[in-house]
Amino acid sequence: MITNVTLSTKEQLLLQDQKSHEEQCILKYDNYSNLASDPELKTLFKNNAQKEREHLQTINQLLSGQVPSATGQSSSNSQQSGQQSSGQQSGQQVAGQQPSGQQKANWNMSQQESKEKSGVTSFHITEKDMCIDMLNTEKYVSGTYDTTIFECKNTHVRDVLNHIQKDEQKHGEAIFVYMQSKGMYSS
Repeated sequence: MITNVTLSTKEQLLLQDQKSHEEQCILKYDNYSNLASDPELKTLFKNNAQKEREHLQTINQLLSGQVPSATGQSSSNSQQSGQQSSGQQSGQQVAGQQPSGQQKANWNMSQQESKEKSGVTSFHITEKDMCIDMLNTEKYVSGTYDTTIFECKNTHVRDVLNHIQKDEQKHGEAIFVYMQSKGMYSS
């Protein structure tokens, strides 16, 4: 069930930040899934990217004044994610679901600038580095959701954001478990 809500300026700004964070997570997970050589890690990154797309869709709904059910969020999104997966896997963009061409261009430009400054002709990142980056990203994003949740007045909005935050924590846990299983994480 979707209800309507009027968001304050502060809530809108916080949700715009969350939208930006989700777009960056999608961009990173997509790029890292393409760079990873371990099939298990590729799958982990692809699955997390798909979940981030669902989060982005939910944030966009909230920004438009619609509050989806926190418990029904996954079931309604899983049908749509199945419809979108074939287009996204082939590299097609779905409006509002994948990072913009400008964001991809910025990612590629920063890689090119890095090459030019260092004299390196190719970009190389280890799978451990990718995992560390995404684990740190998930920690950060989870924390920003915490702040946003506390600043929202509407209980239903807080519930939806809390659901997303729990997903972010699950992403971090999955990355941690992968790293630990591969000897990448020393505790």
